[in-house]
Order: sequence, then C-alpha cells, then structure tokens
Amino acid sequence: MKALIIISHPDKNSFCYNGIYKEIVRNLEPYAEIKVADLYNESYVRPRKKLMQKYKDWITWSTHIYIISPVWWFRCTPRLEVFFDEVFTPGFAYDFKSITKKYGVPIPRLKDKKVRTYITHGAPALPVLTLYLNSVKLRLVMGVYTFVFGWKPSLFTRTRQFWSVPFASLKTRKKYLSKVQRDMFKDIF
Repeated sequence: MKALIIISHPDKNSFCYNGIYKEIVRNLEPYAEIKVADLYNESYVRPRKKLMQKYKDWITWSTHIYIISPVWWFRCTPRLEVFFDEVFTPGFAYDFKSITKKYGVPIPRLKDKKVRTYITHGAPALPVLTLYLNSVKLRLVMGVYTFVFGWKPSLFTRTRQFWSVPFASLKTRKKYLSKVQRDMFKDIF
C-alpha cells in the first residue's frame, strides 16, 4: 500500500491536522509507505510548476489518496482548490472525448486510485444537508472526483463529513476519529 495524504489546514492544532491527519498516519504507518502533501507547509509562490509536478509524481506513485480539509465558505481551503486546479489537469488526471462539436465527456486517468476524503464543517449537518443541498460534497464528488477518478458510488461513501467541529465535545471528536480508524482498517485489511 502506497498512501498519499493531502492535508490542507494551516493550523497544526486544528482537528483536521491534530485529529484526522494524525489518526490516519498512526493507523497506516505500520502497513504502508506514506508521503504527505502538507499544502500549508509549502510555498505557493509562483512559479510553482516544480511543486505541482512533485504532487503529480506522488499521485502516480500512490495506490491510496487521503484528502483532509475544512470547509470555508462552502468549499475546501484555497490551497486545496489550487491543488485541484494545478495538479488535476487535462492530460494528467483526465482527457476530454469529443461527442459532438460542442460537447465532450471527461475520461478519467486516475481510476485505479482509492480515494478517501474527510471534510470538517463548522456548521451542523441539518442546514448543510437540507437548505444547502449538501453542495460542498456534491461539488467535490461530482465536479472534481468523477472527472479524475471516474464515476464510482464509493466516492460518495468514502467522502466523510464531520459536523460542528469547533463546538464538538471530546466524545463526539472521538466518535469521528473512530470512523477514521475503521476506514483505515478497511483499507489495510
């Protein structure tokens, strides 16, 4: 198992970093080779072609990809969005196949990768799932992952959302981390 962990949070004391990321590493270390793309620990000054090429090489190398990000303004962090834009590029992550003069379909090039995503919300589940139609997860899975990894129902179940994280009790955070641990167990065994 070759695991690429993409962590996209600037605060090392955050639940994303200090909770989810560390839980993934703790569970995978004995069983997998691990590379970490710590997006807020890298310089994003332009030109960043070498950095993005390094990430492409790591994706090519990996069998499993773990993406961790909080939700800010109904999307992932700016660094993760740049990662998507500059790493998941046509010719590397997908190609377009022409159907008609005006329409084409994406042909994913990374279908062999197993992907898990953990996104944390400051909001409770109810308004995000109802009022906002779970737009963050829907956009991520349908608008990014299907282009790159192909259409797989597992992309929905492998994208976990943790709710009201800034207000979550220790008991709730432990429950969230036990879900991460179960996911790692499924991936390893």
